[in-house]
Amino acid sequence: MVVFAGQGDPRRSMALLWRTPGSAEVRTGPGPKPALSVDEIVDAAIEVADRDGMAGLSMRAVGERFGRTAMALYTYVPNKSELLDLMYDRAHAELPTEYAPEPDWRATVTAWAGDLWAFYLRHPWVLQVSQARPVLGPNEYVVLETLLRILYRTGLRSQAVRRTVGTLFHFVRGIAQTVTEARHAKVATGMSDEDWWYARSALLAEVAPDFGERFPTVTRLESDRGFRLDDESVPYLEQEARETFDFGLTVLLDGIEAVVGAGGGPVPSVG
Repeated sequence: MVVFAGQGDPRRSMALLWRTPGSAEVRTGPGPKPALSVDEIVDAAIEVADRDGMAGLSMRAVGERFGRTAMALYTYVPNKSELLDLMYDRAHAELPTEYAPEPDWRATVTAWAGDLWAFYLRHPWVLQVSQARPVLGPNEYVVLETLLRILYRTGLRSQAVRRTVGTLFHFVRGIAQTVTEARHAKVATGMSDEDWWYARSALLAEVAPDFGERFPTVTRLESDRGFRLDDESVPYLEQEARETFDFGLTVLLDGIEAVVGAGGGPVPSVG
């Protein structure tokens, strides 16, 4: 399930995101219950999404957390589209914005990537919000600003910095998505990853007796214990994803270091 942000009214959404004066004041209404605030509603919506996923998110479900109807929330947030934008941006406020100066920039990038990884696993619904259309909220920009400060210390040129930002985000996001999907698969199907794999892979010899001849390189990987994991007490796909994350990040950092050593990346073309 992919959700696209920025589907509400642009002016209202941006005003709420950036807290333009008059857009997010606390409003009072009839009845004995105290007024809510936009921030309270957004925090409650994040809790709903963390617990029930994007499929369980609705204005009604959020309203129930306050003992109110969905209609009561529209006084503060125009509709679910604007609410999603606010949730996405506010959740990103959890990410660190400052990292202790390290003589080795690799350590700082590694710490940043680890924080983003943990963030995605805490809020798996964030991974369902497409990056094709960013929210353009203040916290989203703070996350970008933080990474840019780190990368500019490497000596990369601006064009290379931009591409590196995209590479790092897609790398961390993609592997974290594998973990969240594996966790959801177990809940949705009632079958663990291990049981699913064993039930099907055990049939390969029966349905494809010539598997080794048809796929000799895959067979070599298996023979060389390429699928062995360091900690078999952790669910297979989660352990596989974590090892891929650690190894892949090292490879990416090696690549960045090579680009820095070669002059910092592309120079703008002339003419």
